[in-house]
Amino acid sequence: MAENAVKPSLRIGTFIALGVALLILISLGTWQVERLHWKEGLIAEIDARRTAAPITVEQALADIVNGVDVEYRAIALTGRFDHAKERYFLATSDGAPGFYVYTPLTLADGRIIFINRGFVPDELKDPAKRKAGEIDGDITVKGLARAKLTAKPSFMMPDNEPAKNLFFWKDMDAMAASAGLDHTKLLPFFVDAGSATNPGGYPVGGVTQIDLPNNHLSYAVTWYGLAVALVVISMLAMRRKAR
Repeated sequence: MAENAVKPSLRIGTFIALGVALLILISLGTWQVERLHWKEGLIAEIDARRTAAPITVEQALADIVNGVDVEYRAIALTGRFDHAKERYFLATSDGAPGFYVYTPLTLADGRIIFINRGFVPDELKDPAKRKAGEIDGDITVKGLARAKLTAKPSFMMPDNEPAKNLFFWKDMDAMAASAGLDHTKLLPFFVDAGSATNPGGYPVGGVTQIDLPNNHLSYAVTWYGLAVALVVISMLAMRRKAR
């Protein structure tokens, strides 16, 4: 009698467990579909920012004040480079080691902004070896605005070494201090220069990396597929028991 009483409760428990598992799998699949739509919208938005007419410094500052994201926004600005205060970020290009060259650009009103002029291989880090690219006088830079970082992106990333002029992440305050810049004149964002060729070929611009993996559809299919598999296996098991 006791054994027969246990069996119905076991069946109920099994059905509940299967129902919960099925609900979880469907929920995970639906969440991935929602993430897919969000990611597609974000990719389209960034593409629109990159290809839109360039904004001015004042427009970028107004957006920042109003809480509008300026990341990857096309921008144009004119000023003079201070090549003596280049900052170097460890980087690679097509597998070759080197550096991104961040150079302060002083605007007509005295404000300063760091421009990522692009990549130079390790053997050309010394500006004396690429003098043609050390442009004098006023120059108009077209590129993409990049947001200022407030903290190290990952605990696994090495610490910057400002004393050695070697950076691994964009700590604007440390960059400015190590270059001896007036922090009060520094604009609160960076600019990645576009792909226009510099005299002498270096630095090589257009190095902005926009890496937004979009695997949410495959994840959704996986979760929904597991839900279908669970239903099929459960039905087969119930038929086998019925026989």
